[in-house]
Amino acid sequence: MRDKIALVALLGLLSCVACIAFARSGAKASAAMPVPRVAAAVVSPIVQGGGFSHATSTHAGISCASCHARSGNSPQVSLPGHKACTNCHMQQFVSPELGLCASCHTNLESGNPPVKAFPAMRSFNVKFDHAQHNAGAARPEAGCSSCHAGGGRRSAALSIPAGLGAHSNCFQCHTPGAQSGGRDIGSCSACHSLGGYSRTPAGGRAFRVSFTHAAHGPRQGMNCSTCHNVRAGAPQGRQVTSTTPTQHFGSARGQNCMTCHNERRAFGGDDFASCKRCHKGKTFRF
Repeated sequence: MRDKIALVALLGLLSCVACIAFARSGAKASAAMPVPRVAAAVVSPIVQGGGFSHATSTHAGISCASCHARSGNSPQVSLPGHKACTNCHMQQFVSPELGLCASCHTNLESGNPPVKAFPAMRSFNVKFDHAQHNAGAARPEAGCSSCHAGGGRRSAALSIPAGLGAHSNCFQCHTPGAQSGGRDIGSCSACHSLGGYSRTPAGGRAFRVSFTHAAHGPRQGMNCSTCHNVRAGAPQGRQVTSTTPTQHFGSARGQNCMTCHNERRAFGGDDFASCKRCHKGKTFRF
């Protein structure tokens, strides 16, 4: 009987030793085996804690409509939902340790993590061609005044639409799904591309004198085309020509002050009172 008990005890001891040895060998094997990692090209910058970047080669190659859907004409562009992220980043989405959530959310420990306050997207360059909006069906009903306000000295130049507020003007024609000549004009890429944006300078030679648009409008039988020509395909800041007020006898190829202010109206005599019509105080310069 004692022999049987001793045999059972010995077998139990051997089993325990075998289990411990197996567990240790498994732990060593697990430590030696690398944890599968997602390819760097897939994880890319959005899981590095720096937030989402449109400029990566992968994101830049995706259509804007893949993430941003327009359902109306609100000037505020809606942020993408989780579906837009999981279309490409499902593995990171279901693996919290990869940090995908931190790209868009803060306070991840809460039950409903708030969305980060994203800065204004000034990185998107605006592609606007005045010539394409100056004739035919593409010309706004109010013409230049649809975007540029008149009345002040530099009001037309200073009222160039910018920021999200500009969408209120543009979306009157660029509605969701809008087409022009078979081309989509309702998506983001119709007007925007990646790259820095700088506003068109609001200064001009005409403003060196006491010129004001308020005195050169409908009451005087004038409109924008009276003094400005539009250059099709020209780069930003050079699409609309300016007059040559600093040269009283400017080039015949373009408009200048003498086009209207001729003979005795301004430049016809040597009466100083005529000069003061445009040149006053600090603006008295040629």
